[in-house]
Amino acid sequence: MTEVNQRELSSGNVFADLNIPEASLYLAKAKLAHQICKIIQSRNLTQVEAAAILGINQPKVSALTRGNLDGFSSDRLFKFLNLLDQDIEIVIRPHTDPNQEAGIKVS
Repeated sequence: MTEVNQRELSSGNVFADLNIPEASLYLAKAKLAHQICKIIQSRNLTQVEAAAILGINQPKVSALTRGNLDGFSSDRLFKFLNLLDQDIEIVIRPHTDPNQEAGIKVS
């Protein structure tokens, strides 16, 4: 019998683990979208109410909450966070880890 329950340690970025180009950008967008969804949920907003605040239609809110981020740039996600009364702080610093590429991080 062969072992089918093999596990591989994650890098912490599923997009990098799947060898997707620009993995840090995809992870950053996913984290921004997650924050937007948390705020919508914490305010008990319906998708229609959230759409009105964000200036988009309900199907786009649905796509956002399902993680379909193809139609959303990082800039647009930043704008959504501002419309939800969130400040965004961007910190730029020299890259110091020679074992990894410089990237984007959202925390």
